[in-house]
Amino acid sequence: MSGYFCYFAYDMKKYRIQVSEVLSRVVEVVAHDEDEAMQFVKAMYRDCDLVLDASDYVLTEFSVKDE
Repeated sequence: MSGYFCYFAYDMKKYRIQVSEVLSRVVEVVAHDEDEAMQFVKAMYRDCDLVLDASDYVLTEFSVKDE
């Protein structure tokens, strides 16, 4: 549903609500230091070797967006 509007509700306003889902996973790697570990995991993510999915779901947030 791209948009819902009731034509009989003349006094109603249209609102933009953002729905955000947060996914999170802890990945263990062996590296010389924290920076090397971070770069290795970022490369895994960038190369699609690390893909978060529904099993990594943490929470859903809703917020009103300004027009």
